[in-house]
Amino acid sequence: MNKAELIEEIAKSADITKASATRALDAMMDAVTTSLKNNDSVTLVGFGTFTVGERAARTGRNPRTNEAIKIEAAKVPKFKAGKALKDAVN
Repeated sequence: MNKAELIEEIAKSADITKASATRALDAMMDAVTTSLKNNDSVTLVGFGTFTVGERAARTGRNPRTNEAIKIEAAKVPKFKAGKALKDAVN
């Protein structure tokens, strides 16, 4: 499912226009992004938790030249599914 299909499903399920569903989805994604930028987590009970993780610096290899390259440390978004979501999938 892509974003357009998700918007269509939200609009149909909530009985709202696609424009309203688009604004709602964009607002939700902006709120999650802003919270993660501020190093906060976002918990949606029953669905899951979005957090920021740390990826350590490491040495990698360029596959073409086999030359060692330094990969810097980075912050990465993570998602952990909640119990209700896990149960629904299984």
